[in-house]
Amino acid sequence: MKTIRLGTIGSGVIVHSILDNVRLTDGIDLQAVYSRSEAKGRELANQYGAGKVYTDMDAFLADAEIDVVYIATPNLLHYEQTKRALLAGKHVICEKPFVTKCVQARELVALAKSRNLMLVEAVPTTFLPNFGVLKQALSKIGRVRLVLANYSQYSSRYDKLLAGEMPNIFNPEFAGGCLMDINYYNIYLTVSLFGKPESAAYHPNLFDERIDTSGVMHLQYPGFVAECAGAKDTWGVNAYQIEGEKGFIYIENGSNGLSSVRIVTKDSDETVNLQPNPDRWFYEIQSLTRLLQAEDREALYARLDTMVHTIEVVEGARLRAGIRFPGD
Repeated sequence: MKTIRLGTIGSGVIVHSILDNVRLTDGIDLQAVYSRSEAKGRELANQYGAGKVYTDMDAFLADAEIDVVYIATPNLLHYEQTKRALLAGKHVICEKPFVTKCVQARELVALAKSRNLMLVEAVPTTFLPNFGVLKQALSKIGRVRLVLANYSQYSSRYDKLLAGEMPNIFNPEFAGGCLMDINYYNIYLTVSLFGKPESAAYHPNLFDERIDTSGVMHLQYPGFVAECAGAKDTWGVNAYQIEGEKGFIYIENGSNGLSSVRIVTKDSDETVNLQPNPDRWFYEIQSLTRLLQAEDREALYARLDTMVHTIEVVEGARLRAGIRFPGD
C-alpha cells in the first residue's frame, strides 16, 4: 500500500487527537469523513483537509478512494460498524474497547483474516517505544509477585451525570462506564505483558446501580496478583508498578502513555524514556502507518490476540459484577 487513504467514522475528541497526528505523518491522508450530522462532518473535514463528507454509511463504505476506515463511535456501535467496513473490503482501525463481547471479537478477527484485510484495535500501548523498554526490563526484577496499577482521571462528564444527564461515556445503552474506558488501559497492558489471567473479578463503584464510575479489577496469575484501579469520579497519582523478587519497575503516569520506565534493583536505579514527544497518539499513528504501508498482517494480527484476551477478561468480570449492556 502506498499512501494510506483514510476515512473516519465519528467526530469526538479522540478523533481530533488521531487526526492531529495523521496530519504530521507522511504516508497517510484523510480522504473522507462520515458523520450523522452534516454540520459536524463538514467542520471536521474542513479542519483536517478531507475532500468528502458523508451522512450515508453505505455511500461512505462504497467509496473506492478509502483504503482504511477509522472507527471512533460509542462503544456499542463498534461491532456493527467494523463488520460493515470489513464486508465492504476496507481495512479497519477501531477504537478501544474493540467490542463488548468476546464472541464478537473472534468473529471480526476471523472475518478480517478470511478476506485478507488488516484489522487493529486503536490502543496506543504496544506501539509506544517505552513498551519495548518495559518488556526487556522484566527479566531484571526476578519473579513477579505484584502488579499495582492506577489510572484515575476525573471526568467533566461525571458532573453531567450527577446533574441528571446521561453522557455516552457513562451510558450503559452504549456500553459506557469506567471499566470500558479508563481501566481498560490497565487491563490491556497487563494482558499484553503477562497473557490472560487464571481468573478475574471486578469490584465497581456503581452509580444508579447500573454504571461503574470507578472500580478495581483483580487479576490472578500463577504466582502473582495484579490489581488494576480505574476511576472517572476521582483523581490521583497515576502509575503502573511491577514488583519482583529482585526489584521493581515503575511507569510514570501509568498504563495509558508509559511516560517513562524506572527499573530498580539492589544494584541499580535507571530511568529510561524513548518518547521525547509526550503525545502517545503520535507514536501510534507513526507505527500504524508503517505497518499498514508494509501490509504487515502478522504484526497486526498478533495484537489482535491481546485484544481478544482483554475483551474476554473484561466481559466475564463485568458480567459477574452485574454490569450489563444491550445484547448481553
